[in-house]
Amino acid sequence: MKFNRLNDLYFKRLLGDKRRKNFTLNFLNAMLDRDENNYFTDITFLDKDNEPDTIDGKLSKLDIRADMNDGTQIEIEVQVLPFKLMAERSLFYWSKMYAEQLNKSERYKKLKRTVAINLLNFDYLIEEKEWHNVYALLNIKSHRKLTDHMEIHFAEIPKFKLKDIRKMRASETWMAYFSGNYDDKELEELSMNKPIMKEVMDFERSFLMDKMQRREYEQREKALRDYYSYMDETFEDGYDKGFGKGKMEGKMEGRIEGKMEGRIEGRKEGKIEEINEIALRMLKRGKELAEIVEDTGLSIEEVKKLQA
Repeated sequence: MKFNRLNDLYFKRLLGDKRRKNFTLNFLNAMLDRDENNYFTDITFLDKDNEPDTIDGKLSKLDIRADMNDGTQIEIEVQVLPFKLMAERSLFYWSKMYAEQLNKSERYKKLKRTVAINLLNFDYLIEEKEWHNVYALLNIKSHRKLTDHMEIHFAEIPKFKLKDIRKMRASETWMAYFSGNYDDKELEELSMNKPIMKEVMDFERSFLMDKMQRREYEQREKALRDYYSYMDETFEDGYDKGFGKGKMEGKMEGRIEGKMEGRIEGRKEGKIEEINEIALRMLKRGKELAEIVEDTGLSIEEVKKLQA
């Protein structure tokens, strides 16, 4: 089976772990087109406050929040399922991240540049041909930037076109890796041309060789397959009853959360022993409670009971 590098569990282990912050620094410097004069040289991962609030988010949304060495605040979000209001959601999370920099009575001069990077596995900006688009606050007449504090990136992987590995920019190297459109031989060539990618591929191999991590990964993939299956069944059922596409999409947006949560809850109950076993192993390995909650779907109370 083809390995999904955008699987939220794998992605967080790859770019959201302080033990591999060199990967994250390389990714961010590449995506933000930084050169030797303004490279990010260090990163502090921040606790994730904003838990996903929709079922598509629970299955496919990932936030990596970080504070860079120059004070820049950055959030990376992965979205593998199409979501119509991606711009609004990104702006909402950007605004929370920006506002949370200040405590009560603190001055505005303490605010730092805040950047949101959305890594999308679907076409979202229909009128844009480029795979990487950047938005900021500009004067609509002069196009002068009001401030450099706001910056929102959309990287649409399906728009990334295959090209000669030897001619890739740093950001394109990462897109080539996440796209899954290059075979092992081509990735080996990529590793030879970009030393950081050799380290990334070595980590991927060690991840896949770890039986527990592989099992957790496969559970995540199954959750996504169940979601897609439910979407297909719901649309087919709607068309059979004579609903048009637009009407069906509207009905689904209103009902999908509750139905999917019930479906996932039912599956969790049927496999509770298996999930508890995974949680226990993670506890024995010293994993944080928040990470166990996120990776297993158990509540914090359930994990604490297992810990006791």
